[in-house]
Amino acid sequence: MIKNISNFQNPFFIGVAGVGMSAIAQYLRGIGKEVSGSDRYFHPNEYNKTKEQLEAEGIKCFLQDGTGISEKTDLVVVSTAIEDTVFEVQKAKELGIPIIKRSELLAIIAKSKKTVAVAGTSGKSTTSAMLFQILLDAGLEPSIISGAGLTSIIKQGKIGNAHVGKGDWLIIEADESDGSVVQYEPEIGLLLNIDKDHQEIDELIEIFTIFKKNTKGLFVVNQSNTLAKTLSANSDNDFGFENENARYTVTDFTQNGFELSFRILGQSVMMHSIGKHSAENAAAAIAVAHQIGVDLKVCADSLEHYEGIYRRHQILGQKNGVWVIDDYAHNPAKCAASIKACQPLAKKVVAWFQPHGYKPTRFLKDDFVKEISAALRENDEIWMSEIFYAGGTAVKDISANDLIEEIRAKGKKAFFVEHRNDFLEKVRPSLSENSVLLLMGARDPSLEDFCKNLYEKL
Repeated sequence: MIKNISNFQNPFFIGVAGVGMSAIAQYLRGIGKEVSGSDRYFHPNEYNKTKEQLEAEGIKCFLQDGTGISEKTDLVVVSTAIEDTVFEVQKAKELGIPIIKRSELLAIIAKSKKTVAVAGTSGKSTTSAMLFQILLDAGLEPSIISGAGLTSIIKQGKIGNAHVGKGDWLIIEADESDGSVVQYEPEIGLLLNIDKDHQEIDELIEIFTIFKKNTKGLFVVNQSNTLAKTLSANSDNDFGFENENARYTVTDFTQNGFELSFRILGQSVMMHSIGKHSAENAAAAIAVAHQIGVDLKVCADSLEHYEGIYRRHQILGQKNGVWVIDDYAHNPAKCAASIKACQPLAKKVVAWFQPHGYKPTRFLKDDFVKEISAALRENDEIWMSEIFYAGGTAVKDISANDLIEEIRAKGKKAFFVEHRNDFLEKVRPSLSENSVLLLMGARDPSLEDFCKNLYEKL
């Protein structure tokens, strides 16, 4: 039975290239474990950037054929996407090797440090990265296990979603999508928001209530989110956007192009970012850091140099008067916030979205229609390509075109282009000077290259 990180030395990750798995694998390697793993995206004689980056960290990578699992392996780690029928899982069982889910392992790691667990249906990766940067600049030498690569770490040639520091603090994302948020017992719990995403609202309220109960120390809540604030423990610790009930309140907010400025407790903050939600995430990070003991000016100075994270309003560039922005938005609230954040940049926003998964798209269809329709201005447009299919036994009884037709029925400019490789030529007539082309989607590992290639061809 694996109860703490001293119970194993040679973990093997099935699906090690996944963003959540690779982060934990790198962290364990950073604290001296002999880490190895496999992935279905690893193929013989075929270059894989993630594989190269993992191996550069000293993590041995194998094809997903069982060759990496041996008698030396003392723990096998799987994500919720790995089914029991996978050959490597069967081999681990035959060898009697303990098998643990990624979230369970993260909970064990979290118990070994003073942990800040960042929860909520939106903004976890961004807020975690902001908090990490603040604590780093404050000299606290924090660690992080993130759901996205930090630009500052990516620049070092790394994947960017993990870092092992010498200090006491560890920052993690507490994921609600698989219910694993209830497994953590952090020193500080941070709740950003509660919006319908992977589960119904009553289910989300239930699991975040358990998360609050499990938090050992401070519980910090966004007073500006209607549902989140119902779980508030103490407004002296809470944050919000122009909200009088929160101590760490964003006031005097302005967005000028790609620059934000606002105040928190009288402290002026400037950031290279876009959108009110970015200021709200910054307020969350400041609230936690200040409660830990970091001076507000140190927080502000750090955020002024914060470089962002992978595929979160990532600016690809400007061509012919058109800004092209790549974003990870994938649920209704995120898509709407992403569109709104781009509107101060130009008179027209042309947004493209690739939904992921037939089940989640079906579950959130009405919410996508409502949120996106409400976010679009008269000149703005929404385009969608067909739903990303990652494999498995999904029932394909919905199309992205179903969402488009309902958005169009609300009087909005909405268009469907089934194959995304046809999108650029179809959308060209809609692009003009003083416009933004916003590309949104998640889970599909080819999206980064798709967005970059589209920009090159623009």
